[in-house]
Formats: sequence, C-alpha cells, structure tokens
Amino acid sequence: MNEQKYTIDDAPFKKFHFRIAGLTFGSSFCDGYSLGIIAMALTVFGPQMNMNAMWTGLIGSSALIGLFAGSLILGRLSDRVGRQKIFLVNFLLITVATILQFFVSSPEELFILRLLIGFGLGGDYAVGTTLLAEFSPKKYRSSLLASINVVWTLGYVASNFVGHYLGQGGSDSWRWMLVSAAIPAIVVLILRIGTPESPRWLVSMGRVEEARQIVKKHLGPNVEMGETTTGTENQKTLGFRGLFSKKLRKRMAFGGIFKLTLVIPYFAIYTFLPSILSTMGFEQNFFADTMLNLFLLVGAIVGLWLLAKFSRRGFTIGAFTILTVSLFSLSFLHNGSQILMLIAFLIFTFFMSAASNLTLVYPAELFPTEIRGSGIGMVTAISRIGSAIGTFLLPVSLSSFGLSASMAGMAAILLVGLIVSIALAPETKSLSLNDASNPLLEAGNPPVETEIPFTKNEKIT
Repeated sequence: MNEQKYTIDDAPFKKFHFRIAGLTFGSSFCDGYSLGIIAMALTVFGPQMNMNAMWTGLIGSSALIGLFAGSLILGRLSDRVGRQKIFLVNFLLITVATILQFFVSSPEELFILRLLIGFGLGGDYAVGTTLLAEFSPKKYRSSLLASINVVWTLGYVASNFVGHYLGQGGSDSWRWMLVSAAIPAIVVLILRIGTPESPRWLVSMGRVEEARQIVKKHLGPNVEMGETTTGTENQKTLGFRGLFSKKLRKRMAFGGIFKLTLVIPYFAIYTFLPSILSTMGFEQNFFADTMLNLFLLVGAIVGLWLLAKFSRRGFTIGAFTILTVSLFSLSFLHNGSQILMLIAFLIFTFFMSAASNLTLVYPAELFPTEIRGSGIGMVTAISRIGSAIGTFLLPVSLSSFGLSASMAGMAAILLVGLIVSIALAPETKSLSLNDASNPLLEAGNPPVETEIPFTKNEKIT
C-alpha cells in the first residue's frame, strides 16, 4: 500500500513546526518586552538624567529606528544568503546589546544600544516571519503567524508587571529593568543553534536536492517539495526594485501603508502609556494600567479567532473602522467622564491588539519566495520608521497640543489605513503560500486555488 504523500503546504503539523514557531515567538516576546520595559525604565531614568521631551522621544523611538534599518538590510540579505544564518547571528547582537544597557551612564549611550537592539529585532521580523511562513502548512500558517503578535503582547504585558516590581528597587532600578530583557534573549539564542535553512529559499536558489533532504529530515519521508521553480524569470525581480515593479507595486503599497497606519498609534501610545494615563487623570492608577494590559492580551488571543472566522480583507477593513471611531471618540471625551474615556481606550486597545495579528500574517502572504524576505523587510521598515517618528513626536505633541489633538491625529492616520485597505487589500485566506503571493490576485477577489490538488497515491515533485 502506497504511503500518502504531502507537500509542505499540506503536511501534518509536526514537532518541528512547533520548534520553528517557538523560536520565532521568542523573538516576538523579546521585542514586546523590550518596548514595554523601556517605557517603565524611562520613568526613573529620565528624571535622573534630566532629560527633556526630545531625548525622551529619541530613546523611546530608538529601537524602532533600529528596527527600520535592520528589517530593511537584513531582510534583503536573507534573500541573498539565506534565512538561517541571519536567524542565528542577529540574536547574538540583541543579547550582547541588551546586557550592555546595564552599564550605560548617559542618554546617548542608551540610545546607541537601543538602536542596536532594534536593528537585530528588525532583521528577525523579516527573517523569522519568512522562515516560519515558508515551513508552515497552509492550514496552520495564519494561526502561527498571528500568534507572533499574541506572544509580543505577552512580552509587553510581562514587562509592565516586572517594571512595577523592579521600580521599587531605588535609583538603579532602571538598570535591572533593562537588563532583565537579556534572560529571554539568551534562551532564544541558545535554542536557535541548529536551525535548518528554508527549503523554499533553497529551491529558489536552484538547490533543489538540498531542499528535499531538509524536508524529509524535519517534516517526514512522506513530505516532498510542492514547488521546484528555480531562479530563471523570477530571479529578475530580486532586489528592492522588484518590489516596486508593475507586478508588485500595489501589494507593496498596501503592505507598507496597512502596517504603517496600524503600528504608528500602537507603538506611540503604548510606549508612553504611563504619561497618557496621567494626562487622562489616571496618574499612578494601577487598575487602569492593569485593565489596558489585560485587554491587550485578551484582544490578541481573540484576534486569532477573528482571523480564522473572517476573511483577511473583511477583518482588516472592520478593524480599521472600529479603531478610527474609538480613537476619535477618545479625543472628544477628553476632560469629560473618566469612565467613558477608559471605555473608549479599552475598546481601542482590544481591537488594536486583535488587528495587530494581521501585521504578521499579511506581509508573509503578499510576496513570492524569491523576494519574500525583502518584501517583509521593506514593509516592516516602512512601518517602523513611521512608528519611530510617531513615537518621537507623541511626547512633543502631548506637551504642545494636548491629548485631544494628539489622539485625533492618530485617528486620522487610522482613517488613511481604512481607505487604503478598501482600495487595495487582497484576499489571501486558505491559499497555499504560492497562490497567496500571486500578484495577479487583485483587491477584493475571492481566494481561488490555482494548484491542482494531489490525491492520495500521486507522487509529488
């Protein structure tokens, strides 16, 4: 009796998939923790160093600036030299820079180290997401990619509780807050040793037999490559110019603007959450802070269900609509009822966290294998430079124009995301990775399988 054959897209979920997912989740946890802990540390570090609003904004946005450069450079490099090397080396950089934060004595030193941490994390967003997408069966791909955001949120929430606890440790408490991020970073670094190369990338480089051996070793002897297309015509699109070619420019525009308009308010608001709560009248209100963190975590988890229940396009447009309305409402409610302000903020928090699952799923499905690392890297870079600018400007805006105008500005950014999503968002749900990344799939079109499904006894090549 012939053993049933599978492609990578249709393979059963194995222990190896869990390992790759866990290693990618580890990076996401570190990113969320790093962003959250700097917000807590700045409440102690800032007054000690007599920092003004400009330096507060610079340090708050420094990791995001690094993320811009890292995702752009390392994402592109991963399409040239492979995913595995960068997947390991960039976490060495993250770990060393995180430990060195303990010894800083000036805002300039902390700014440089935060840039380096962001650079490594940016590369990991491009490479880790790509590697996970290229190994994942299509049945589990969206759940695995979206779970990255859940783990990011868990890291952010954990940093808030750790920060509250360590904040009682005196004038040097900020040092222990920042260096605490080295613990998960070291664990991730060690566990990544021995990670195999992406077989899809190997195929795109013409190394088909090597790819097959990796698939058989890690996914099983009855799993084979579902694609054997190498370089040739697709190879011509390699490089950033290919992302803006006639075939891909709509996807590039959607991916960049979609992620940019979601993460600008997310990072800006939650980097300076204690300051915003204080402006709203919740100064040192542990209840409000805990409720918002709880809604962040619950929203991310519920977002997994929403992602499975609704189409990519429908979920995106609906989320942008609710986020825009809730943030505009928050700007109008300032100086009004604290309860209504908190309700509006909780609604915004819940749906922002849920919608952020899309920022990890959509980019991986927008670009072909030959340019996927560059595409994810470019989308991440665009979003992070925008969020860095937004994070830098938010404390300045709060001090100059107040909460209402600042929140209205953030809501306007979300409105742009809504308009672009209505115009350009493609439907990629339930498709193989090859079909989802087909640039001929126009905005609003229903998903249609273009590959012929394999039957039980067919040999897959």
